[in-house]
Amino acid sequence: MDVYIGYDSREDLAYQVCSHSIKSKSKSVNVYPLKLNELKEKGYYKRGEDKLGSTEFTFSRFLVPILNEYKGWALFCDCDLLFLNPIEELFSLVDNKYAVMCVQHDYNPTGDTKMDGRLQSIYPRKNWSSLVLWNCGHPSNKKVTSDLVNDPDTTGKYLHRFSWLEDDEIGSINHEWNWLVGWYKEPKDGSPKAIHYTEGGPWFPEYRFCDYHDIWKKKLLEMMNTSV
Repeated sequence: MDVYIGYDSREDLAYQVCSHSIKSKSKSVNVYPLKLNELKEKGYYKRGEDKLGSTEFTFSRFLVPILNEYKGWALFCDCDLLFLNPIEELFSLVDNKYAVMCVQHDYNPTGDTKMDGRLQSIYPRKNWSSLVLWNCGHPSNKKVTSDLVNDPDTTGKYLHRFSWLEDDEIGSINHEWNWLVGWYKEPKDGSPKAIHYTEGGPWFPEYRFCDYHDIWKKKLLEMMNTSV
């Protein structure tokens, strides 16, 4: 199982805890951070600074099929997720008829900012691309080339809506695997298998006591004790 996690230098701790939450429950997994400086050095990423993007991995997430050599299935997730269930359960949902599979949120946040004051953008299919099972070998994903991702004329709107795909090529995953903090509520909406601190997580001072902060902090302590 190959997992690519969006990496933002401002949220290194979030990445570390996300990675640990995966590895602590699953042994046969490869986790790769999508670090812009490394992707640039290797020639995968050539775009200039994205002034509208809320994270450093706004566009780099779409390199996953390229990095996986257009073979097999791979998972992408934002760094501000915390996995509660083994990742094998998520990979067991793959269906080869789909090019990608994701949680198809109907998410319309009301605030103007999120995280550490970054702009809150509103657009259709928002947060669909924050956790994606990629069928890297699917013929339609051959359209996702380095030239496409790096072309300055390729908009975030085009990529984040999976506009190179037909609607029936996008499979659905239960929202419990991308539980948007503050949007989904227990027990009405079930219970989370992966918590997404999309508005800001406990690693930011202003979100220190957000919903599910205690679960993230426990995983942080577990990670620190494991590394000693």
